Amino acid sequence: MNVGIIGATGSVGSSVMAVCAAWPEKIHVEAIAANTRSDKLQALAEKFSVRKVYAYEDTGAEGLERIATDENIDHVVFASSGTQAIKALCSALKAGKNVSLANKESIVVAGKWVMPLIQREDQLRPLDSEHNAIWQCLHGERKEFVRKIYLTASGGPFRTWTYDAMKSVTPELALHHPVWNMGAKITIDSATLMNKGIELVEAMYLFGLEPEQVDALISPGSFVHGLVEFDDGSVKMLAAEPDMKLPAGSCLFWPERFFPCPEFKHPEFAAHDVRFEIIDTERFPAIRLAREVMRKKGAYPALMIGADEAAVDMFLKGRIGFTDIAALVEEVLASCEVHDPAGLDDAIAYVDTGRREAVRLSVKFGR
Repeated sequence: MNVGIIGATGSVGSSVMAVCAAWPEKIHVEAIAANTRSDKLQALAEKFSVRKVYAYEDTGAEGLERIATDENIDHVVFASSGTQAIKALCSALKAGKNVSLANKESIVVAGKWVMPLIQREDQLRPLDSEHNAIWQCLHGERKEFVRKIYLTASGGPFRTWTYDAMKSVTPELALHHPVWNMGAKITIDSATLMNKGIELVEAMYLFGLEPEQVDALISPGSFVHGLVEFDDGSVKMLAAEPDMKLPAGSCLFWPERFFPCPEFKHPEFAAHDVRFEIIDTERFPAIRLAREVMRKKGAYPALMIGADEAAVDMFLKGRIGFTDIAALVEEVLASCEVHDPAGLDDAIAYVDTGRREAVRLSVKFGR
């Protein structure tokens, strides 16, 4: 199997590369891409004898498009963040490639246009741990019997903090996630639970469910990644050590299962206290906002993505407070006059609208 990996140097991309390294007799890395040129990108190219290497800062969307349509590539992994790879994702699906997807924005912003391009079952394979868990739990089941799906969240570093206490959270505090090692943007989103809210919107489109069928629970420790509840009251869940190499391996090898890499360990069940908590949307309003966006659909998911990107950036720069992130996103959602996007480009443009509106409205929260 020849694979192309977009976002090869990020945290998810690194897990995918580790699985590829463990199975050279099954996987050949044909092409890789990252946002910028770096020593890490060059080192990966040399280690895996990669034939084609692209940096978005040099090639723009054209480089991603080349990977998506390369006739020598069977499987394209989208492990980057942001909206730059949406059109490449569409091209890969149209070209009949198998796709592993860990890019939330692609489905949240463009799910209406991306999902109809899927040509066969399991062509699009969710790579994020929670969506991957739901995907696996749904196999062999009929969708009409699904009552509800639940994504899980660790609760982040402020799971037990009061809302007032969170007003004093600094970027340094928020950048320390208790379970996952991720980039700055997604780490802050995990601390506010905005990441989980975005994932709820993504799951609605990804699995073709109604807003009321998609929910989230806090499960400290992140051993349980997703649950599916059926009409008869039974529940299927997927549990695993919190290691992105496992969902990466499941996507690359599906429907076969191989140990993702030599250092991966089987679970120690006695070490895990499996429990669930309802999310307090007063303390974590991002979940409430996501549910609102799921009901409204249209341009609102893209607006939320753009507003959150700008709000997180301003928090990291000390311009707004931690609790101001969700409050600013809410201001943007309430103040923007929008219409249903006329097409993919229109939907993507609403991300920029969300960013601009967040910057404009941030004066209400500025320090």
